[in-house]
Amino acid sequence: MSAIQNKYFLIKSSEMPKGKKGSDKNLKSEIKNTVVHSPYFDNRKVELDSTVRQLCFGRNSLTSKFLQDCSHVNRKNENFYNQECLKLAKALLGQLVVHLVEGKRLSGFIVETECYLGSNDVASHSHNGKRTPRNEPMFMPAGTSYVYSIYGMYHCFNISSKEDGSCVLIRALEPYENQDKMMTNRLKGFKSTSKQLKGKELCNGPSKLCRSLNITKEACNKVNMITSDIFWLENGVDVPEEEIVVSKRIGIESAGEEWASKLLRFYIIDNTCVSEIIIGI
Repeated sequence: MSAIQNKYFLIKSSEMPKGKKGSDKNLKSEIKNTVVHSPYFDNRKVELDSTVRQLCFGRNSLTSKFLQDCSHVNRKNENFYNQECLKLAKALLGQLVVHLVEGKRLSGFIVETECYLGSNDVASHSHNGKRTPRNEPMFMPAGTSYVYSIYGMYHCFNISSKEDGSCVLIRALEPYENQDKMMTNRLKGFKSTSKQLKGKELCNGPSKLCRSLNITKEACNKVNMITSDIFWLENGVDVPEEEIVVSKRIGIESAGEEWASKLLRFYIIDNTCVSEIIIGI
């Protein structure tokens, strides 16, 4: 494990117990009681074992990379959002979604996105320039959240881009802060009270992440994510182009072969929180 650092602490790899990265139970056990002070948690400290636990999200887990970088105190600004949809979809990968709920930060790194390109895109809610009260956020300034309900009980979360009627669907997150609360949120509605989920299952789908972070249409739709004090993006981890997989979008076969086959989905390779791996594309 390389040095884990930010402006409040530095722990060299030579000072830590030896073990396999993110997979050695003894390693987790030995450092369980180590407290690390950090400005990125609502209680200003985090047990290092929770950090190591999150390293299990695949070879390309973002948590360890994030803790090695000291530059993530800034929120995303207007210049970041004001990009064409395709560029924004890639730029969003690795960034940190934060929803402040009852004083607690529920957050996760974006690991999967999809583009919806507006009027010409048959799969888009704004196809043929369609504009309704429901899809109004797609026509609002870049960086506006678009949260809509599906099946009467689930939600999906999008962010508007530069072009009118275009947005990026956030398909999956790597969970970060307050995962216990996310687990409680996710398990609401399950018939079995003994149901348990793996960490990678908390946010590995568009509706799953909304439930885990308590993102609802009532609370989070039409939010200006540049200025909001409850729902925003922070600097996360920059993902190199060579670590981004491009594929078809999921579940839009009804849009017809032309648009269903367009490569408008992006995800981080070797990250286990991605919703679905499509082979042969």
